Amino acid sequence: MDMHQTEVIAALAAHGFTTKSDGHIAGWDFVHFGKEEAPAGQAAVECYFHEDGELAYVLVDGRLGPQVTCEGIRLIGRVPSQLAQEMEDYATEHDTGVQFGYGGDCFCDGFQLEIGSQRAGDRVVSWTLFFVAGEDPSVPRDAAPTAIWHRW
Repeated sequence: MDMHQTEVIAALAAHGFTTKSDGHIAGWDFVHFGKEEAPAGQAAVECYFHEDGELAYVLVDGRLGPQVTCEGIRLIGRVPSQLAQEMEDYATEHDTGVQFGYGGDCFCDGFQLEIGSQRAGDRVVSWTLFFVAGEDPSVPRDAAPTAIWHRW
């Protein structure tokens, strides 16, 4: 996560992502990325930057985003109950706690991410927000741009 906006754009371009939109909202600069074949205006990855250009949040969409794993757990586009069960199993196996996000989705203590759910037609799938937690993981969640929490 220790990257500047220009580095993020170059890294995602190297993986075939193009800028879908960019701008500024309520104290954040953002860049939304997608693949050429993706529907217009729909982002697969959203990156939010502090005003100095440093990366703060990466949101990977549950329908269009690339597959991402954490500690071997596949995070994107999953049935939320199956993902929750894997998180609980991991927490039990590694003797860590489980936390619950704003939408009731669970994730393991120490993971610097928030999991959420969004509609995909008649199904519901998981999306993931990545951030640097620091000592109090609630601070980055509470400070995240409000646009992040509207995934429907």
